[in-house]
Amino acid sequence: MSKSLYLECGSGISGDMTVAALLDLGADREVLEKSLESLKLPGYEIAITRVKKSGLDACDFNVILDAEHENHDHDMAYLHGDGAEVHDHPHDHEHHHDHDHTGEHYHHHEHRGLPEILAIIRSGGLTPGARALAERIFQILAEAEAKAHGVPLDQVHFHEVGAVDSIVDIVAAAVCLDNLAPDEVIVTGLSEGSGFVRCQHGMIPVPVPAVLNIVQAHGLTLVPTGIQGELVTPTGAAIVAAIRTKETLPASFKCTRTGLGAGKRTYERPSLLRAMMLETEENDEKDTIWKLECNIDDCTGEALGYCMGKLLRSGARDVHYIPVYMKKNRPAYQLDVICDDTTRETLENIIFAETTTIGIRRCRMERTVMKREFATIATEYGDATVKICRHGEIEKIYPEYESAAVIAEKSGMPVGEAGAWIVQKYKEGNKKA
Repeated sequence: MSKSLYLECGSGISGDMTVAALLDLGADREVLEKSLESLKLPGYEIAITRVKKSGLDACDFNVILDAEHENHDHDMAYLHGDGAEVHDHPHDHEHHHDHDHTGEHYHHHEHRGLPEILAIIRSGGLTPGARALAERIFQILAEAEAKAHGVPLDQVHFHEVGAVDSIVDIVAAAVCLDNLAPDEVIVTGLSEGSGFVRCQHGMIPVPVPAVLNIVQAHGLTLVPTGIQGELVTPTGAAIVAAIRTKETLPASFKCTRTGLGAGKRTYERPSLLRAMMLETEENDEKDTIWKLECNIDDCTGEALGYCMGKLLRSGARDVHYIPVYMKKNRPAYQLDVICDDTTRETLENIIFAETTTIGIRRCRMERTVMKREFATIATEYGDATVKICRHGEIEKIYPEYESAAVIAEKSGMPVGEAGAWIVQKYKEGNKKA
């Protein structure tokens, strides 16, 4: 059986809604709490409770900030321009923004850039999988904000992603996803509202620019609802962009678990994110992909390297260059990109924008793939992750590079030897079990 996580975003998505839904689905609360404690991040505490939404029982994940870090993202009148006064209510950040809010209520917030945030994540005791996912979410978010504000990535310093509650939301979401370890993540679309919402510079349209940048860069689908208000936050969109592997549900499946995460704002439809764990039979091992290809003989190595990084961050499954000789014996490169249907158009646009090519060949291909799953093991040098691939009686076990690199640094072993050591530890643990 293959297990897939399906996020049903009929009321949009935000960071705290995601964490609540995954906890309700079965993510280990103790693992989450220990991971957050390891960050040594001051100024908050978390509360995990049960609430009612339209008579339905749902999990609520709340980051309670101290007075210095408090904000008021729940105040509907303020956020949607119906009044300038912010009322003193308990903290609520269901659909928070990654923009500075106006007024003296926000001047105490720390404005962190991406390097400072990554340093906080790397200082904590997260598993390699959770750490890598949290870093990817922040990278996606920072790129979207950089584009929205017209500044280089290294100059992005913004309130919300630098604020304590957003760091907690994103790290918590990464930890829960790593703990649940689904084979696939399905998100069919993001329901979104309309209108305007307040940010540092005044009222801005919904979807907010950072959300649209993420949607555009990662091929996400927005579903208009007609609701006046912001349903999809930049943090929520970035989480989906980082984890989604499919945009369509399987033709048939069994639902083994469900989780309901509560939001905190009030719109016409209840603020709920539903998570489901689906099981499908693995009789069919066929997978359909696209191969994009072009020959490039007049582009710099720097531009090609940058293009590869951008393609991978935008959802390409694989990217490689092959040295070739073209007309008149000119040295050149053949660019090959492997992707799925949901990201093909986005990746083609990147190739046109970042290289000198004026044409892209493409073909649809079927492939047979081995079943893949991940496992985390405890070692004397910290947690390590392995990938297990199976096809019939054939089994292959590979160490995750990030795990091997960390253990190589701590132990003094060469990285190849550290990888082999991780695999051996995994096998020994399985024999004992």
